[in-house]
Amino acid sequence: MPRLMTKRWLDEHLPELADWQRQAFSDFDSQIADPGKTYPCIPGRQGHLTNNLRYGFAADPRSKEAADDICSLLSQYNKVSRDTGPYASLVLFFETPESLIRKATVEFFEELFWSLLRQVNEKDHAPWPEGISPNPEHHTWEFCYGGEPYFAFCATPAHEVRLSRRASCFLIAFQPRWVFEELNDSTALGRKMKKLIRGKLSAYDRIPAHPSLKWYGGEDNLEWKQYFLREDESSPSRCPFSHVWNQPKDAKTQS
Repeated sequence: MPRLMTKRWLDEHLPELADWQRQAFSDFDSQIADPGKTYPCIPGRQGHLTNNLRYGFAADPRSKEAADDICSLLSQYNKVSRDTGPYASLVLFFETPESLIRKATVEFFEELFWSLLRQVNEKDHAPWPEGISPNPEHHTWEFCYGGEPYFAFCATPAHEVRLSRRASCFLIAFQPRWVFEELNDSTALGRKMKKLIRGKLSAYDRIPAHPSLKWYGGEDNLEWKQYFLREDESSPSRCPFSHVWNQPKDAKTQS
C-alpha cells in the first residue's frame, strides 16, 4: 500500500527510492524551490519548503492500480491534512514510462486525468459534503473524496508552453478546499496573493494566463475548467466528470 511522505523524510531517504521516484521528486523539488523563486504558486512553494505538503507515489496512470493508489493516499491524507499546516496539499507522482513521456500528448493526459477522477469517485462511498454541488456546471462544485472537497491540479510531461503545468512525470495535486478560506476574493490577503501569483505566472509561462483561472464560488466560475489547463485558451465544452453527478450518492443534494 502506498504511504504518505514528507519532504524531510524524502530528503533523508532519497537514495532508497526507486529510480523513477527519486527522479520525480528531485525534479519537482528543483522546479518549485528554485533559487530564483520563479515558481508562480507562492503557497505551494511555501508549503513545500515548510514541510506542509505531503507526497505519495502511485502506479502507471494507465493501470487499474492507479485509482486504488489515489484512493488509499487520499484516505490517509483526509485524516491528517488539517494537522500539516496552512499550506496543505497532497502531491502524487505517477510512474510514467519513458515511452509515455515521449509520445503522449496533452490531450491524451487530459483524458487520462479525468478518467482517474471518475474511477476514484466510483470507489468513494462517502456522502457528498453539504454546500458543495454535485453538478460540475454549478459554481460551487468541487471534486470530493471521503467527504472532503479538493481542488485537483494536473501537470504533465507534455506541457511545453504552459510551464506552470509541466512536470517530468504525470502528477496530480489535491488541495483541500479549507486552505482557501483565507485566500479568496473577499480577503485582502487573497487579493494580494492573486496579484502576486498572476505576475509570476505571466513571467513563468510562455503564454497569457488561461481565461478559466477565476475565484471559487464566483457565479462566472467553473472549478473543473481550472483542474487541467491546455496549452491554448480552450476548454472542453462539457465537464468530462459530468455524467457522475447524474448518479448521486444517497446523501447528495443536487443544486
